[in-house]
Amino acid sequence: MENEFYRDYKERVMPALQKQHGYKNVHQVPKVEKVVINTSVGSQSDVKQALEEAKMELALITGQQAIETRAKKSISNFKLRKDQAIGAKVTLRGERMYEFLERFIKAALPRIRDFRGVSPRCFDSHGNYTLGVSDQSIFPEVELDKIKRNIGFDVTIVTTARTNDEAKSLLGEMGMPFSDRARKPPALPTT
Repeated sequence: MENEFYRDYKERVMPALQKQHGYKNVHQVPKVEKVVINTSVGSQSDVKQALEEAKMELALITGQQAIETRAKKSISNFKLRKDQAIGAKVTLRGERMYEFLERFIKAALPRIRDFRGVSPRCFDSHGNYTLGVSDQSIFPEVELDKIKRNIGFDVTIVTTARTNDEAKSLLGEMGMPFSDRARKPPALPTT
């Protein structure tokens, strides 16, 4: 059975993007390749317990088992040793990716307090979008009375778009609630 969010992408989003950007072939239309959810617990006093809780929360939210991430090098100021387990991540592709995106865009993001949209400036130069989430309680799967510690994580949406404008129009058509107010840099004082 095909995911409803994916069906909407094929039937509504692809033709809209093709018309908007003038693509001649459907294979030129950008799509979401994968979604990577990453968290770090490196600064916790009880790293092993915090890591297990983070892996369980990520598995609950995504429906897929998380893998540990390890420190690449030793940093004495942060009390890090090379190859020490400091975080967890999940990479979603295919049907699970579309299910997660649907829940994230339609259910989790609107549950953020004082939510006015996500920043349209979080694209890298290759059309990928990264968004930081400070609390796992925005997801409906997480039971609030069972939360022992807040776990923040990064959600990276990797697209096949060649530019940030293509990626923004792709995610916008898929329902990503971008804020209309782009933060402007502060004006320099005049002398």
